[in-house]
Amino acid sequence: MFRESIRHFVESTEGAEAGLLMDLEGIAVEAYSKEGSACDIEVVGAEASVVVKAIQRAGEMLDVGEMREISFQSDQMITLIRIVNQSYFVALTLGPGGNVGKGRFLLRTAAPQLASELV
Repeated sequence: MFRESIRHFVESTEGAEAGLLMDLEGIAVEAYSKEGSACDIEVVGAEASVVVKAIQRAGEMLDVGEMREISFQSDQMITLIRIVNQSYFVALTLGPGGNVGKGRFLLRTAAPQLASELV
């Protein structure tokens, strides 16, 4: 159920390597990587979960509302994160030059469906 959704946004985004659904404690619910991908999406997600929680706490302290999306970029990878609900997020990793706009769109549209399936 979750794997198909994740596979869809990875395969539909040019330059995407992998995606996952993870809880905020760093435990992967489901992950998908393209064949031959060097990205270990579960490690990326586990490390990102620490960042997501810290950003959520900062948002609460600043009283700016709930975080919805986080992204970071390095020389070798772009990571997009969309908050699904208070306990889960979905992430997509792309190589340099990947289609970030389409990845963001697909994560944004997938999040409500994933949230309803998590209940």
